Amino acid sequence: MALDGCFLRHIKKELEEKLLGGRVDKIHQPNREELVVAFRTREAAFKVLFSARANSARVHFTSIPLENPKQPPMLCMLLRKKLQGAKLTAIRQPEAERLLHFDFDTLNELGDHVTLTLTMEIMGRYSNIILSDEHGKIIDALKRVDAEMSSQRLVLPGLSYQLPPPQDKLCPLTTPSQRVLEAFDALPRDMELSKGYLSVLQGVSPIVCRELAYQVGRGQELTVKTLSEEQRFRAGFFYQQMRDTAQAVSGEPYMAVSPQGKPMDFSFLDIHQYGSAAVVKRRESFSQLLDDFYRERDQIERMRVREADLLRLLTTHSERLVRKIAAQQGELEQCGKRDELRVAGDLLSANLYAIPKGAAFVDLPNFYEEGEPTLRVKLDPALTPSQNAQKYYKEYRKAKTAEEKLNEQIALAQRDLEYLDTVLDALARAETERDLSEIRGELQEQGYLRKLRGKKEKPPAVSAPLSFTTSDGFTVLVGRNNRQNDRLTMKLANNNDIWFHTKNIPGSHTVLVTGGRQPTETAMEEAALLAARHSKAKDSAQVPVDYTQIRHVSKPQGAKPGMVIYVNYKTMYVNPAQQG
Repeated sequence: MALDGCFLRHIKKELEEKLLGGRVDKIHQPNREELVVAFRTREAAFKVLFSARANSARVHFTSIPLENPKQPPMLCMLLRKKLQGAKLTAIRQPEAERLLHFDFDTLNELGDHVTLTLTMEIMGRYSNIILSDEHGKIIDALKRVDAEMSSQRLVLPGLSYQLPPPQDKLCPLTTPSQRVLEAFDALPRDMELSKGYLSVLQGVSPIVCRELAYQVGRGQELTVKTLSEEQRFRAGFFYQQMRDTAQAVSGEPYMAVSPQGKPMDFSFLDIHQYGSAAVVKRRESFSQLLDDFYRERDQIERMRVREADLLRLLTTHSERLVRKIAAQQGELEQCGKRDELRVAGDLLSANLYAIPKGAAFVDLPNFYEEGEPTLRVKLDPALTPSQNAQKYYKEYRKAKTAEEKLNEQIALAQRDLEYLDTVLDALARAETERDLSEIRGELQEQGYLRKLRGKKEKPPAVSAPLSFTTSDGFTVLVGRNNRQNDRLTMKLANNNDIWFHTKNIPGSHTVLVTGGRQPTETAMEEAALLAARHSKAKDSAQVPVDYTQIRHVSKPQGAKPGMVIYVNYKTMYVNPAQQG
């Protein structure tokens, strides 16, 4: 990971310059793996993010607004009790370890000054946030570790805090270059130079090791045992440069960004190893760099966590409906044999005189078929021939009524299934917390989600649809979810605007705003492309898109959100992958 011990030294320096002497103002826990601590100093207020996420563990100043839960978790309430108003007196880092100790001066229950320490450990999936007292006893931790989870190091309230087990590596802050070169001699002959640096040095990340190897070999791949004398000298020289930068905390925040604009990596050294495959950008501060680097990825992860319960709910309901439809179709198939019951009743009625009492069956000529073949009809021996005939007629009427009801129920279940497909599609395209809130509100209105008792929550206002402009100047509006689709189609759009929707495929209502003009072919095609791209068929090659004027679109009474009917339409086929 890029946030190594040397990079953390620069974060530590940045935090010390602004926070020492400041007091804890507020503490929030947006989710189970992150804390946000607000500090107030004489100069300004700052927010510090403590993240123990496995793939993005870090600590730094943050400006990203995070949504807090309505009920704070237990650890958050404990930290508020212990640290609210506490003064930050020191930030410590053991050598180049990936952890920081934040020491706070605060008052205990008796009014005495005590020192509490909040430790941020950055160790991948073992990352943790631990609060300990002045005696080094653990008060609590974000992730408690018991004997079943680890036999080396326990993290439980009441136990003494211990540093993570040390790695058998050289500390770059104190190790001279000659000692590093000697360590290379004990490595396998075919080990790459970058991996050689990584295996012998503590507190440096792969990107730093690759950068050192790149500088040594001038872009050429090298192994630790095939270095020439000049290359060994260069290996020691560039290591010494990196060491001086780490010791003096004089590095600068650099981030490598792909040509598509996606953050790739970061370091406290300038990055040259990617060549033309990346653009290297410098940020104003190390905290800003981390904010920018993790913003998009963390937002996606937070969205996934929040949408997981909705996805589970929708999937459960969909699976139930599929099973229900299958069972009802099986029953309907049985009802399809009802004519055999009527025929049996007719044959019995026509032959009452020829049927002996107490018979278990009777063979009668079937006058409904040519040649009048014999049909064996089962009988209830306890009933008279007339009663047996009436029993068959009753079962026939029952099957006929059941068929009508089953057809209604199957149609209703299929409509519900189609509706849930549209919600699943909207969920897959949700980009913000507000999008998820609107979907959640819609599901509550439709009875799929329970509303909290005793709380009259105002449903979230319907946000504005997405807006696009075609290459020739027409506006195209696209609904984000079913409630937006209804509002866009039934209220916002003009009768002369053009309505688009993927044919028999869940997707957004898309409206080409004509403004009284005749839409061009270009505008029509680009609007159809937008309708395809905001649908379940966005990854398909040829997508059918229906279009008609808004005046021909209507919403049946009692229909679910987003469900409409339309007439006088035409269909065009578009490829969502094409430019436009």
